[in-house]
Amino acid sequence: MSKIFNLRKEMLLSNIRSRFISTTTSVLVPTHEQIAHLILEQKSASEALQTFEWASKVPNFTHTVSTYRALIHKLCTFRQFKTVDHLLDEMPKRIGLTPNDDIFITIVRGFGRAKMTREVIKVLDLVPKFEESGATPSLKLLNAILDVLVKEDIDIAREFYRKKMMGCGVKGDDYTYGILMKGFCLTNRIADGFKLLQVMKNHGVKVNVVVYNTLIYALCKNGKVGRARSLTNEMKEFSNVTYNILISAYCNEGNLVQAMVMIEKCFSNGFVPDIIPLTKVIEILCNAGRISEAVEVLERVEKKGVNLDVVAYNTLLKGFAKAGKVRAGYGFLKQMEMKGCLPNTETYNILVAGFCESKDFDSALDLFHEMKRACVNWDSITFKTLIYGLCSSGKTRDGIKIFERMCEEKGRFLGCIGPYNSILYGLYRDNCLDEALEFLNSMKNLFPRAVDRSLRILRLCKEGSDIEVNQILDKMSEEGDLLSAPVYASLIRKFCEEGCLKRAVEVTNEMIGRGYFPVGSTFNGLIGGLCRQGKVGRAVRLVEDLKKRGCLLDCESYGLIINGFCKQGEFQQGLMVLMEMVERGIAPDYCIWNALIMVTFEGKTRFLDHKLLQLLIQN
Repeated sequence: MSKIFNLRKEMLLSNIRSRFISTTTSVLVPTHEQIAHLILEQKSASEALQTFEWASKVPNFTHTVSTYRALIHKLCTFRQFKTVDHLLDEMPKRIGLTPNDDIFITIVRGFGRAKMTREVIKVLDLVPKFEESGATPSLKLLNAILDVLVKEDIDIAREFYRKKMMGCGVKGDDYTYGILMKGFCLTNRIADGFKLLQVMKNHGVKVNVVVYNTLIYALCKNGKVGRARSLTNEMKEFSNVTYNILISAYCNEGNLVQAMVMIEKCFSNGFVPDIIPLTKVIEILCNAGRISEAVEVLERVEKKGVNLDVVAYNTLLKGFAKAGKVRAGYGFLKQMEMKGCLPNTETYNILVAGFCESKDFDSALDLFHEMKRACVNWDSITFKTLIYGLCSSGKTRDGIKIFERMCEEKGRFLGCIGPYNSILYGLYRDNCLDEALEFLNSMKNLFPRAVDRSLRILRLCKEGSDIEVNQILDKMSEEGDLLSAPVYASLIRKFCEEGCLKRAVEVTNEMIGRGYFPVGSTFNGLIGGLCRQGKVGRAVRLVEDLKKRGCLLDCESYGLIINGFCKQGEFQQGLMVLMEMVERGIAPDYCIWNALIMVTFEGKTRFLDHKLLQLLIQN
């Protein structure tokens, strides 16, 4: 091992020498900046020392404070503090110069990174050792120590300020107070921050914008945005940071009006908001449906020379997609390209999802292929969104083609179960249950645990073993396994057959929550079960809820409700459901007519006397 190390060391030094020693006998003397940079490039303390010693032997080169500082910084990084002490002692003898503030501050920050708080303060003892008798530490060094202490413990920093600074007659500057303010605000000691602000005013220290911004940020972080806003009345100068903080705070509160007011003030005072708070405003405007105002804000910022990033554009495109204006959003995709902001995968995913939502699958597929031409990589969300969109809209065969394209991507997306479940959902919607079962079995190699449990549930639903089914479901829930649409459908049918309607409703809600809308053959068992129990009103409410969520009712769905009302003698209610059914283009079958006729035979109403019904029969 030692031979390997020595060989590596020789190769390193040889490489360094080759940078400065020519092939002739002449020697190029490196600058102090070059040597300092070389030292900082080294990967270990020993390599840094070797580089330093090699430079000492270069003819006509003498180390100076800057090269010592670079070496000390590197040694502090590797916690070689004893070696640092040795270097400090040798500096006056070797180069005739004593350590300066920059070196002391480098040591202070080195101790700070090492979390050696006590040693940070002891650096002050080095000053009289190398300076003239009676010399005191500079304010620059004291501020550096204070800054390190503030990050570790505000109370220690406060004590240092009182004893080592005020106690020695050192008057702090605005930077000193800024450090203390940062410490108070980081620990949410806002009251102490206000006291410090008053001390600054009493001592005639100018309160700069950084100090105010620090306190304003702490107030906003603690939900005191109004107090932060009123604090700005004391300020004589502002910066864009001031407005960024307040705009973000109002956005976090959802207070769009005040966020817009602050944007106007920012513009009127000659500042431009940073892209992060600006993006937050765009997001809130889009969520409120105020797309045109979001576009206006972006255009105003662009006119002031600000280059928007892809995140801001993506936020706007989400707003267009959410508002159903995905075609207009696609126009902005082209605009951002012309302005030099290249769209990324998320940009295309947003638009693909928007086109799928609006059932414009031709445009969604065009975008999918455009991504390839534009050298924008597909990701799992691209395939998941497009396959789900196609399969959930009766275009399962097109979804399978995209799925096959996904499988060609050299295994990049094999671990993503979402597209697989979307194919199963599409096959379930198309009533291709045998094909769905075959596809589920084909997934065994990729998702053995999930497939095995799904197949067991399907088998148990036929055999009627409740306890084992519930155990498997609990286990899947604990371990994050997702159920597929055919499994949900089997569970709903099973619970309905057993009269466990509450459990069936829970599973239906969970299924819809996953984005799998049950077909009529699945939820009709639930509707029928409620009607058989005489809970027709509840069945109607369930049907209304299913319609709102996008589930499609069939003739059997309406027939069950009509039959339920007729059995209760509520002919008028049954007739209203019949009218809705016809308006939706679903023709009543003989069972529905029989239910209505039976009401007449029982003498509960006069079937042919109802004018609406007569008109319906005639039509």
